Amino acid sequence: MAGKIRQIMETIIQERSMDNPAIAEMTKAKFILKGIRLEHYDQNSEDDPAVIEKLLQLKGQLIDPAPAPRSENIRSVYSTLLNEQEAVRDLKKQLQGFETKLLVFFASPAYDLTRVSFLLKATFPESMTFGCSTAGEIATGKMLNQSIVAMAFNSNLISDAKIEIIHDLSNRPSIDQAFDSFERYYKISPGKLDPARYLGLVLIDGMSLQHEVLMDQIGNHSNIYFVGGAAGDDGRYERTFVCANGQAYSDAAILILLKLHDRASFDIIKTQSFCKMDQILVANKVHAATREVIEFNHQPAISAYVAALGLESEDTAPDYFMTHPLGLVIEDEDIFVRSPLQRRGTI
Repeated sequence: MAGKIRQIMETIIQERSMDNPAIAEMTKAKFILKGIRLEHYDQNSEDDPAVIEKLLQLKGQLIDPAPAPRSENIRSVYSTLLNEQEAVRDLKKQLQGFETKLLVFFASPAYDLTRVSFLLKATFPESMTFGCSTAGEIATGKMLNQSIVAMAFNSNLISDAKIEIIHDLSNRPSIDQAFDSFERYYKISPGKLDPARYLGLVLIDGMSLQHEVLMDQIGNHSNIYFVGGAAGDDGRYERTFVCANGQAYSDAAILILLKLHDRASFDIIKTQSFCKMDQILVANKVHAATREVIEFNHQPAISAYVAALGLESEDTAPDYFMTHPLGLVIEDEDIFVRSPLQRRGTI
């Protein structure tokens, strides 16, 4: 017999995820934690009894017995109506009857982000609202454009939350005051927070060039996870916004420290939509403060990029920046995509 391992894995993914891509990826991560990778097995793979037994045990933990019915704790909604007031009204209609304790939103720069932030806070006055501008919006199973996507969380998941805003990012930001505020609010040092009960979120102005500086400081203050991303503007690289409690900001970041309900838990999943190519570009010379790459493989950066893609002219290279970004590859699998912004001479 052959192929049973692959069959069991696909069954577990299908039954647990119910076609939800995020849960499917989370389930695959559970396999990896057990030392089993989906891509290592196909319909011709030998039926290893030890692996099958491990999968059946995992299936029992994840699926059997069927969980008791429970209320919806997260609701994802979106609107493609281009008028800010109509779009927010549409989101409110979709969230009718849902107890929204916290609302995170991602809005196209086609909207007035200041108005969107104000309207959402006015529409959900009892909720904590925050979000940012984007470069394309993603809802469950959908890739959108010129839309607003929102995720609402209720008190069954989120026990409490505190938002802090870091201003003037371009002037070497300090997060000391934000973490002092977290400590006063929760009455515990951030360094002593339980990583299973607290989770940090961070949204940062994508044009600030302070992403690594900010994350490095966060890591010095606490051992809990901080996850999030950078605000976009549909690839124009002109101005991006982060939003919180009715306001919109540029040259700023938002830190949110969540306290989870005692019965809630979380997993962290990282996804990306690009495939790794065989060509390797080593950044030999960079200007880190301005995020400029001067040389790849001891060649002018633009020349090495053109050679890697097999292009005929350096003049056409910017046309490929969005479809062929660069990626920092960790341990041959984990890819951190870095999209080139523009060409400046040979860099």
